[in-house]
Amino acid sequence: MSKSDKRREPPPVPERLPTPIVDAHTHLDACGASTAADVREIVDRAESAGVDRVVTVADDIGSARWVVDASTWDDRVFAAVALHPTRAKDFGASERETLERLAPDPRVVAVGETGLDYYWDYSPPRPQQEAFRWHIDLAKRVDKPLMIHDRDAHADILRILEEEGPPSTVVFHCFSGDAEFARECVRAGYVLSFAGTATFRNANAKGLREAARLVPAEQMLVETDAPFLTPHPFRGRPNEAYCANYTLRDLAELREVTPEELAAATNRTAEHVFRLSRTSSE
Repeated sequence: MSKSDKRREPPPVPERLPTPIVDAHTHLDACGASTAADVREIVDRAESAGVDRVVTVADDIGSARWVVDASTWDDRVFAAVALHPTRAKDFGASERETLERLAPDPRVVAVGETGLDYYWDYSPPRPQQEAFRWHIDLAKRVDKPLMIHDRDAHADILRILEEEGPPSTVVFHCFSGDAEFARECVRAGYVLSFAGTATFRNANAKGLREAARLVPAEQMLVETDAPFLTPHPFRGRPNEAYCANYTLRDLAELREVTPEELAAATNRTAEHVFRLSRTSSE
């Protein structure tokens, strides 16, 4: 098999975790799911690795409608709805009305992903910040967690949260800060969700791994952000919800606890944050 073929091959499904966990942020539609059968296939594979529930997250209005529908196809699937900050320049009355209609749905467990992204230039900072403020208000009105996308925007994210007053629960999806920023978020009571980036071994990941080591378990989640950010040692290959297993095991080693201990702790956090019921697909 050539190197390019290897990079297109999904990682093997790992041994099942001793305690089940929640993939706190994935994109089932971007992973290729379009039907109920597709969704079941992905979550069956995840459950075989000990990832027994997933939160599938929207990044545009079409996706928001889809994730709410998908969450009704399988009891192991929950939804989060918002408009991604890179699309904020197109955030008008119609988009707001749609999200206001979808957010109260009982299968929607968070308003997200919203926030700020200064890495890409798809949308200028001003409409991003206006959209972020609107989503903060929506999360408070429907009394659901706010799921934040923060890329190269730490200071403005914290400033706007303070100015608007944060919802009761704030989740930093795919946390990307260093230990100092993590401590600041922890002091504010925010929840930090770690993706495959926290398992990377390059120099840029050093501060992130320090952050993942110090966050209290009751403020920690594990996610995939699939199909992106596949964890070490499979970086660059296709990601899927079952790969949260690899991230959990890597972070347990980093934190010097057993996978069972960290799995149980992050599962409790996910159930508390997203108010998840213990359901079964059987």
